[in-house]
Amino acid sequence: MKKYIDHFDLSEIAGSGQCFRWKETASESVRVIAFGRVLNMRSCESEPGFYEFDCSEEEWESIWAPYFDLDTDYEAIEARIKKSGDAHLLEAFESGSGIRILKQNLWEIIISFLISQNNNISRIKNSVEALCREGGIKAMGDGEEFSFPMPGDIDSKVFEQVNLGLGYRVPYLKEMYEYASEHPSWLESLKTMNYEDARAELLKRKGIGPKVADCICLFGLHHIDAFPIDTHVKQLLAKYYPNGFNHEYFKGVAGVIQQYLFYYELMH
Repeated sequence: MKKYIDHFDLSEIAGSGQCFRWKETASESVRVIAFGRVLNMRSCESEPGFYEFDCSEEEWESIWAPYFDLDTDYEAIEARIKKSGDAHLLEAFESGSGIRILKQNLWEIIISFLISQNNNISRIKNSVEALCREGGIKAMGDGEEFSFPMPGDIDSKVFEQVNLGLGYRVPYLKEMYEYASEHPSWLESLKTMNYEDARAELLKRKGIGPKVADCICLFGLHHIDAFPIDTHVKQLLAKYYPNGFNHEYFKGVAGVIQQYLFYYELMH
């Protein structure tokens, strides 16, 4: 099936650091594994803005359209950026204007960003993939891909396997899987909280600091006012905004702005 989507670019989303199970299979072609399913997609080179997806219309409406955040008005965000007079941000936006904040599985985001600490994107992807092969089940739509292991799906001893490359993060992952298994309503309760309460609740868990908590809020709970600050973001804020970034002006969409700035820094 073919769809037109504005402010959407497969390679920019794949390289934005928010998703670790997007695989570029060919030029302008990407495979994503999410919600226990596989979706292959590619851009239509002869028709800018159009993309092909190998799913039914029903599956698109119920799963993938929400996943790609199609209800958020990215044109309005673009207009706000242009009105701000922030030359660096405008340059960053133009470099990554196809980035959208995906609505991903909360549990997958919690575990993936625990793994992400002091790590690079390539190693994170390898660890996540190895974890899915050890504890996941075959994903729908493809015999080669595996779902993300949920609480109760995996023996905690698996985390100690060298091939997962988890290092000092092993105790954090064990504790998180155990806690979520023992408190089955915890994930759903997080979804009912506002940004501040969800962030405070996440910070109670071992291994989750402010940056990881904000990443979980932004990418797993879709609190798009969360503004994760890692080393890259700290450096770019010092470089381009020595007098402080205008969070108030971008209140309500600060997390989208962070992604444009972060992606630009990664690319340059």
